[in-house]
Amino acid sequence: MQPHPEWQPAAQMPRLAADEVHVWRIALDCDDAILSRLRESLADDEQQRAARFHFEKDRRHFIAGRGALRSLLAGYLEQRPEQVRFTYTTYGKPLLADDAGASALRFNLTHSHGLALLAVTRGREVGIDVERIRDNLEGEKLAERFFSPREVAALRSLPLELRREAFFHCWTRKEAYIKAVGKGLSLALDQFDVTLHPGEPAALVATHHDPHDVGRWLMRSLAPAEGYVGALLVEGHSWRLWCGHWTADEAKSF
Repeated sequence: MQPHPEWQPAAQMPRLAADEVHVWRIALDCDDAILSRLRESLADDEQQRAARFHFEKDRRHFIAGRGALRSLLAGYLEQRPEQVRFTYTTYGKPLLADDAGASALRFNLTHSHGLALLAVTRGREVGIDVERIRDNLEGEKLAERFFSPREVAALRSLPLELRREAFFHCWTRKEAYIKAVGKGLSLALDQFDVTLHPGEPAALVATHHDPHDVGRWLMRSLAPAEGYVGALLVEGHSWRLWCGHWTADEAKSF
């Protein structure tokens, strides 16, 4: 089983080398003063998206997540957070606008129940997903609907006490792949296989829609907090992983 990386404090912005992948853990619950500062960095379209959330908690989490994303990307680009500009693919995947030095950076943001993860690379496509392990989901029914036949069989072969965690391992790994390839819902979840047993390494096993694509990626499992599971998928095989913990107070010194 792959060892889980440790989450490092970050008093200053680390340098991102071409053979590195940085993953940031972001707590989305923050006080009003910090939230106000993060909101000020958002673009008009982001402000409008935030206003459309029905629940205040979801609105605050969106602002915190986008504000953290801007703060961290600005650190890599040596810009101010409000200067970071985004563009979007036809499938809705966000990219950095083609400013000087920005086009080489790739990133992916995910969040679940107050916790976000941001993956950042140079010149490598990347996908990341996080989920809080929950009891109120009918995991096996969802697996039968969305997972591949191999994954459903693997899930059913496990003891009952392992199936819930295995379901979330499988779900996050599949979501990380979907996000990395950037094709959205046009790529069916049952068209590729991932590992899911809690004791085995995270891996992309097969890509039935494109058999050669499986060799393009390397997957890692993440344990960002108690009760959460995560997955990271990165293009290429010769890269090193660094994990850090971001807070809005620390970001002032970046």
